[in-house]
Amino acid sequence: MPDIPPVPGEPDTGPEPQEPSDSVPQGQRGDGDAARGGGDGSGPGTPQGSGAQPVPPVPNVRQGSAQYPHAHPDQPWPPPVRAPQPWLASIRPEPAGRVRWATLWCALGTALLSTWLLGDGLGPNLLIVALGVAGAAHAAASRAGRRLRPWTAVWVAGSLVLLVVPALRDAGWPTFLAVVSTLALGSLALHGGRSWSGIVFGSVGVLDSLVTGPVWGFRGLREHTGGSRGRWGGVVRTVVVAAVLLLVFGALFAGADAAFADLLGELTPDVSASDAPWRVLLFLLGLAGALAAAHTAAAPLRWDRLSLSVGRARGRMEWAVPLIVLDLLFAVFIAVQLAVLFGGYDKVLRETGLTYAEYARQGFWQLLWATLLTLVVIGLALRWAPRDGARDRTLVHGVLGPLCVLTLIVVASALRRMDLYVDAYGLTRLRISVAAMELWLGMVIVLIVAAGLFGGRWLPRAVAASCAATVLAFGLASPDALVAERNVQRYENTGKIDIGYLKGLSADAVPALDTLPEPLRSCALEDVQRDLRDAKPPWYATSWGQERARRILAERPAVDGPPACPPGGRHGGLSDEHDGGAGAGDYDPGTGMD
Repeated sequence: MPDIPPVPGEPDTGPEPQEPSDSVPQGQRGDGDAARGGGDGSGPGTPQGSGAQPVPPVPNVRQGSAQYPHAHPDQPWPPPVRAPQPWLASIRPEPAGRVRWATLWCALGTALLSTWLLGDGLGPNLLIVALGVAGAAHAAASRAGRRLRPWTAVWVAGSLVLLVVPALRDAGWPTFLAVVSTLALGSLALHGGRSWSGIVFGSVGVLDSLVTGPVWGFRGLREHTGGSRGRWGGVVRTVVVAAVLLLVFGALFAGADAAFADLLGELTPDVSASDAPWRVLLFLLGLAGALAAAHTAAAPLRWDRLSLSVGRARGRMEWAVPLIVLDLLFAVFIAVQLAVLFGGYDKVLRETGLTYAEYARQGFWQLLWATLLTLVVIGLALRWAPRDGARDRTLVHGVLGPLCVLTLIVVASALRRMDLYVDAYGLTRLRISVAAMELWLGMVIVLIVAAGLFGGRWLPRAVAASCAATVLAFGLASPDALVAERNVQRYENTGKIDIGYLKGLSADAVPALDTLPEPLRSCALEDVQRDLRDAKPPWYATSWGQERARRILAERPAVDGPPACPPGGRHGGLSDEHDGGAGAGDYDPGTGMD
């Protein structure tokens, strides 16, 4: 008796029990029986004779069945079961193509610019180096066939404009925010995200190419130079001869003319042997950064493919009642604030027993946290909102719309508290920073309201753009100068000033501090003058704020070590009409807001 092979796709369970061939019901023989030897059972698939072993019926997978519902009509066996694709593989694009010479040259130029310009400080040099990175990314994106889209142009322009801040301002904290925002916007320009996952992860996605980018560039260089090693000898000799000629004749001309020597000294960095490791590190960072940007532009991760599962819709009462209660609480708080505004602060101070300064600083941080938590509540409420039709959409708008409007009033109340706080204690870096953050949160709430009215597909990108615009405005406003101006105005009104705090500001504050009378002026400016005198960076590492401060102090220098500086850095009485005799706390309430 011949062996019957198993049906493809079915396990081999061994020989079937022997039965007469005519014992198989006719209805159980499908297309597989005909394929084995004809529909009458006389072919090779069904041996003749009463003792022959029948062929097991083949499932009719061509037509689909309950067991194989997804079978293809032309495939006589069930399709293989595929394992679910990992999330990282789902966002990983095809490997980047061959790197172009233009990309490699731009990366090399960026590395050289980083070595030459970034070792002496920050200023316009960051913008110059960023142009080299943009050139490498543009060459790689063109090779990959990517087009410049409107939002990509917005991210590119924003990232370059943000680097104007370190070129204008001397203060380190606005510069830090501007540089971080530049990196985030540049990464968004390379990825092109539009969803929340695309915006959040795309802003840091370029970090994925910090290793793969240089490897990709090295492989491309080997491919380009595989058959042309002989030409590289000529290139190296050309570069060496040109460098020797520049060094020899440059040194001769510098020795012959002092003006040319000064010009050459300003254009070339002052590199010593101790700076060599730092310069090598800058070269490697510039090269790796440019190649990482180019690799991301050629093959960006598709972060938009990551999607959050939609939350389970809640019942109308279960969803709406807690939010309505929250709306009522906000309304009661705002009514109290309006009563205080129209009734006057004196009445509130008499009824509460608080001083003006205590009332001013009492609620800002609480209102800031209330604003942040409201944004979280809105996000969770939208995730679990009922969504069965037009009535549910009306309910969502009717509940969340008033909450957003009331939150805007809370934002205004928080800013008013900060204004009172500054009147009582003066403006500091932290206070102006949290006020700027509160303003941005208010802008986000306005965008949420607009998204509810006109659709929200643009909301993630609009929030990112508003954040970058806030950082840019914050840097261009020169916060150190604003701090100095507000404290000088407070001194003119009350006769009180904290020189010990103001002398730690950057060169951006020099124009405002220059208006103080002596000896307070010299007390506030002596540290800045000493720093500017000791440090003489080249033009590309000097900000406009530093240059302006040098001109002011050159015309009217501060007296070194003035003998009449106030003890403890604080000048004026220990209290005024705002603090009710609180003493030295008039300058710093001791809440960490300096």
